[in-house]
Amino acid sequence: MKRTPLYERHVALGAKMIDFGGWEMPVQYTGVIEEHHATRTGAGLFDICHMGEIEIRGPQALSLLQGLMSRNLERQATGQMKLSVLTNEQGGIIDDVTVYKLAEDRYWVVTNAATKDKDLRWIQCRKQDGAFAGADIVDRTDELGKIDLQGPRAQRILQPLASADLGLLKYYHAMQATVAGVPSLVSRSGYTGEDGFEIYADSRQIGDVWDGLMGAGAGSGLKAVGLGARDTLRLEAGLMLYGHEMCETVSPYEVVYGWLVDLEKDFIGHDALDRQKKRGVARKLVGFEMAERGIARAGYKIFKQGREIGEVTSGTFAPTLNRAVGFAFLPVQYAEPQTELEIRIRERPVKARVVTIPFYRRCDKHIFYNVFI
Repeated sequence: MKRTPLYERHVALGAKMIDFGGWEMPVQYTGVIEEHHATRTGAGLFDICHMGEIEIRGPQALSLLQGLMSRNLERQATGQMKLSVLTNEQGGIIDDVTVYKLAEDRYWVVTNAATKDKDLRWIQCRKQDGAFAGADIVDRTDELGKIDLQGPRAQRILQPLASADLGLLKYYHAMQATVAGVPSLVSRSGYTGEDGFEIYADSRQIGDVWDGLMGAGAGSGLKAVGLGARDTLRLEAGLMLYGHEMCETVSPYEVVYGWLVDLEKDFIGHDALDRQKKRGVARKLVGFEMAERGIARAGYKIFKQGREIGEVTSGTFAPTLNRAVGFAFLPVQYAEPQTELEIRIRERPVKARVVTIPFYRRCDKHIFYNVFI
């Protein structure tokens, strides 16, 4: 398995390590629920070095990306991030990615860890098939490290270590700054539903950033947080996970990503998505909450009046809400909020109901959930 530059620090903190997409990653340190609450009430620090970073630069960088991304990047400002999806010819989601515009001719595409190699091949094939000699593609995953600092105290902890005024940084924007003396790219963004920052730095120096933040946050309740709490935090916030809510047979219109599709421009998958938008979808991703005791996990079957109608994609106990929630695909006629369902848990039917997502929303001037980005 691969290890991030922070591996030894996780071991020193007593983390339980697991295989996550071929990476040996911390799933928890002191416990999922404790780490979850620490992030919601104070701050959490996450090792995200396993995610992929692909740089595309040159005079044709934008043209190459425009033919790949469902999102229109034409009006993207320098320093702005945009969420987008890569789609195949059938309109299925290859990956959901974040695109950073670092300069007029320089972009970063940040991918999920398990899909980086697939995404890189897809982008390289597009360059080879088209006239994009003026676009260079560089895999920067190994040379970059990434740390997420999330929670209501994130800015208080980060600001003394940062060379720039973080109060000027808008949500889903990024700036160059030094953090703990290390040149970094800092964006106001995250995957928890909280205010926070994603910090990129040289992988050889990312440990210095981690150490600086852990020291600065010691008196503010900062905790190292593993993948277990990262999953409960994202699910509460209504954020999807590739491989669960999304895959190559799921389209943006079936999940909450229809707003990412700009049919006014051409891109791979455009025609299939145009047809789907006109005819509508047969199924939709919905949120649900359990009406009886039980936690529905991915793969559990969903029934209505004894007939199987869908399947859970993600499910967990939500510590902030003190109830079990999840995502599922259902036929559109059963997707309305308050629709009553039964989920088969260990061969026992357990009552649940459809609810709106996100399950949790923090009222904060910096937080505009991805549906508005």
